[in-house]
Amino acid sequence: MESLLKHLIRGNAVLFIIVLGMGGTFQNGFHITVLSSPSPFVKRFINSSWTERYGPPGPDTVTFIWSAVVALYALGGFFGSVGVRVITGKLGRKKTMIYTNVVSVVASAMMLTSKYANSFEMILISRLMFGFTSGLLGSVHVIYLGESSPKRLRGMVTLTSATFTSIGKLAGQFAGLREVLGREEWWNILLSVPTAFTLILLFVLPFFPEAPRYLLIEKNNAEKCKKALQCLWGPGDYEKEMEEMKAEQAAIGGKRSKSLLELLRDKNVRWQLITMLVVHSCIQFCGISAISAFSYTIFQEAGISEDKIRYVTLGIGMSEVFTSISCGLLIESVGRRVLLWRGFAAMSVIMASITITLLLQDFASWISFCTVALFFLFIIFYCGGPAGVLPSLTHEIFIQSCRPAAFVFMGTLRWLGFTVLSFIFPFLIAQLKSFSFLLFSGACLGGALFGFFLLPETKGKTLLEISEEFKRIKVCGSPKKEDVCLATKF
Repeated sequence: MESLLKHLIRGNAVLFIIVLGMGGTFQNGFHITVLSSPSPFVKRFINSSWTERYGPPGPDTVTFIWSAVVALYALGGFFGSVGVRVITGKLGRKKTMIYTNVVSVVASAMMLTSKYANSFEMILISRLMFGFTSGLLGSVHVIYLGESSPKRLRGMVTLTSATFTSIGKLAGQFAGLREVLGREEWWNILLSVPTAFTLILLFVLPFFPEAPRYLLIEKNNAEKCKKALQCLWGPGDYEKEMEEMKAEQAAIGGKRSKSLLELLRDKNVRWQLITMLVVHSCIQFCGISAISAFSYTIFQEAGISEDKIRYVTLGIGMSEVFTSISCGLLIESVGRRVLLWRGFAAMSVIMASITITLLLQDFASWISFCTVALFFLFIIFYCGGPAGVLPSLTHEIFIQSCRPAAFVFMGTLRWLGFTVLSFIFPFLIAQLKSFSFLLFSGACLGGALFGFFLLPETKGKTLLEISEEFKRIKVCGSPKKEDVCLATKF
């Protein structure tokens, strides 16, 4: 671990990671949590804006517009994730990050001035733009990090994208406090805060190189690739890293990047796609949304006063950040597969336990505090397991020609899943109540079983070696025993 950290600080990699994080997944994390605090103020503004121009709104008009404000972010995220392959193919990783953050600045300026223009339409447009940039940056951030990292540091570096998502969520919760920006007169400033971090990227990132792997494999420029590695990771010849890239380049054979349809038809990546489908689905339905929905009520029933609940929620956000950082320090020694299946397994047990405590909370006052503790444990295992491993795993299981289309596929899963879950979740909770946590427990158990029996370990392997591992997966039957199911060769 010490040698890895020394290698990390030899060049400009730490500054590079921080700058990318501020203009990357931090933006998405911030926008996920920040809208909760000023929601009453924005609704009042929508009502007054509509009334001034069109007269008193109908009974459902404000609710409909507010729903559109929330939903347009997800719709924009979907469009952004779909555009990953085309945009990164034309602009490269570096220019895509820069130009997309320019769009973020425009969106923030529109949000900031909407109040003075008395225009709720500007809020709708800016939310759509924020969603687009978050969907695009979330994928490009991971691609850029992965294609800039040596094999021995790849997991630790790509995991920082999840860490900055957590930091963004915490920043959104903190900025929304009444003592900071959570007041009615400042709601437009609060929703524009990410611009400050975006500007840092726009001023600093131009001095950093393009992704080394992109330069060599797609642009066939070995000299620039070597200079980029030296700039990021310090002096050295990096022959081993470049030989690995050249081997992958030879395997691709100069073929262009695959489209999404070509990727879905390619039998050689079938198990990679199934892996992403299963892992993303299990994460979507693991219950993290239920934790967010139930936390306020559970904290109230545990005897925590309403003015203190947001600080307890802030504590959950801090736990998420610290756990993500800890996962980054462990991932290269423990491995992706172990963190994934053990995380899912622990989350399954915790969800089943939450079901029991919710059913028994009326029998004793201390049971509600047990539920609160279980919430914290769930966040720890979620961030230290599936959520922490996902960025590294996503990058590593696809070679260069498949990766952009793979991120389109995964972005589509993530944003469409987010949209669908937003619609069905309230009905699910209303019908099943506390038993819905058993459903989430089952989803986590499915993720644990898949990770334990089928997922190959990717730690310390080249991308071509990982690709070969997936080709050797056997679901029913192995070369030696035909009656053995769920067998895989590692």
